[in-house]
Amino acid sequence: MTMTAPVFEITKAATFDAAHHFPNEPDGSPYRRMHGHSFQVEVSVRGERLDANGWVADLGRLDRELRAAAAELDHGLLNDHPGLELPTLENLCLWFVERLKGDWPGLSRVVVSRPTIHERCSLTL
Repeated sequence: MTMTAPVFEITKAATFDAAHHFPNEPDGSPYRRMHGHSFQVEVSVRGERLDANGWVADLGRLDRELRAAAAELDHGLLNDHPGLELPTLENLCLWFVERLKGDWPGLSRVVVSRPTIHERCSLTL
């Protein structure tokens, strides 16, 4: 019997509030009007190897970098950010991947949700 190496996954979350609108929606659509949401973003980092501290990655550093990315969007208009001209949950996932992937090669999952309306999108890398 062959034993597979364990795979660890750590996750951090951050929140932000932002406005958006969907300019491609037809006139009269409530989504075309500017409106806002409270968002939560979760990112996960995977790894088979642990560092000298016994960690997959430094959760404190991941927390700081995720919060910094979320702060770029907080209390702003999502449409104003490159890549978010159509600010869907899917495009928000991609936006966070672009912000974090360079520093986090083990980035494995991004989840963006609007908890108050029970919507979420998961992107598995």
